[in-house]
Amino acid sequence: MNIEELYSIYLEHPSIETDTRKIKKRDIFFALKGPNFNGNNYVEEAFKRGASYCVCDEMSTITDSRILYVENVLNTLQRLAKHHRQQFSIPFIGITGSNGKTTTKELVHEVLSTTYKCYTTKGNLNNHIGIPLTILSVKKDAEIAVIEMGANHLKEIEGYCLYAMPTHALITNCGKAHLEGFGGEEGVKKGKGELFEYILKTDGTLFLNSDYDYLKKMSAAIKNKITYGSADATYVGRAKEAEHLLEVEIVKGADINVIKTQLAGNYNLPNVMAAVCIGKYFGVPDDKIKNALEAYIPTNSRSQIIKKESNTILLDAYNANPSSMKVAIENFAGMEGENKIVILGGMMELGNESMKEHADIIDLLSKYKWKQVVVAGKDFINLPSSILHFDDATEIAGWFKKQQFKNATILIKGSRSMAMEKVLE
Repeated sequence: MNIEELYSIYLEHPSIETDTRKIKKRDIFFALKGPNFNGNNYVEEAFKRGASYCVCDEMSTITDSRILYVENVLNTLQRLAKHHRQQFSIPFIGITGSNGKTTTKELVHEVLSTTYKCYTTKGNLNNHIGIPLTILSVKKDAEIAVIEMGANHLKEIEGYCLYAMPTHALITNCGKAHLEGFGGEEGVKKGKGELFEYILKTDGTLFLNSDYDYLKKMSAAIKNKITYGSADATYVGRAKEAEHLLEVEIVKGADINVIKTQLAGNYNLPNVMAAVCIGKYFGVPDDKIKNALEAYIPTNSRSQIIKKESNTILLDAYNANPSSMKVAIENFAGMEGENKIVILGGMMELGNESMKEHADIIDLLSKYKWKQVVVAGKDFINLPSSILHFDDATEIAGWFKKQQFKNATILIKGSRSMAMEKVLE
């Protein structure tokens, strides 16, 4: 079956699912395969749950004219997404980076949605499966789309660009994330920079954080650039002194004055400024930008402030790498509050650098005074006696319940696989 024929079917059934447990009536089921699963084995279940068609690349045990056979299901999903993307002439904004890309994506979407019909990545569906599904969720009424791109190895973002075809782009930063797959920090810059390379090749437009010299160097050849940052940019903002939640003073580029966000941590300043910059570029009125950013409340353990009895908890357990862990600790150290407690989970995908990076975090923690430091994960080793070590978040949760902390300020952070939010369960 060719893409044009499949696209005709998709237009009649514009809802795609890859998990039979989530199938709704009239969905098209794409039978993806992975190391531990094979969607081709669940065709009969998909039809029972209401699927109108199943796209497969292995012969099914059942005979049904609604089974659409292709050479490779994943490749077909990506090709279908590209065909759908080519039907639009609207802006597609690609966002990537080591830290902050999901928050930036959410803030940009909130701002743009005040003025445009804007579609964006749901949650963190930002990989080789999630991006095609995001593109295919964009409806005919779309005026702008915001696509988040995650990556842990070279050539990954280059591949995403082939079917997302971004017209505009933003890299939040390039830090110590996925070092194992990228082969070091320079590999991270090269991998994330694949988005810049696409923008250069297609004469697209870049939203550039001018605070990072390496981003300016990486984007030197790109003609169309709009800058934002804390100085020397078209749109300039600065973090104001605040007790816990970030307040941003806009000092250049917009008549907004102060944005009082619901985000914890001054490290969210670039994310807010990216949304201001993009909003202004697309003509969103200043008052709508301000209201959208102030109304946004983070979820999924991203920079959340939680009040629990007399305690204040900064839950930032959506993900972690050495760069984001460092700024989170430094930000927490500078925050007002007494009886400060730091609870950290391990950082993943660091390869041979993992032990060193975890040791560096312990060294950083030693520079500040804390009531207690608690860590979980096998790569935290040779710890001083003052630091408590557990295997995982569940063990920390058991300890946490027994402490009966009062008037404490608590930071909880770790990689997604550590699920550090369990500490509060």
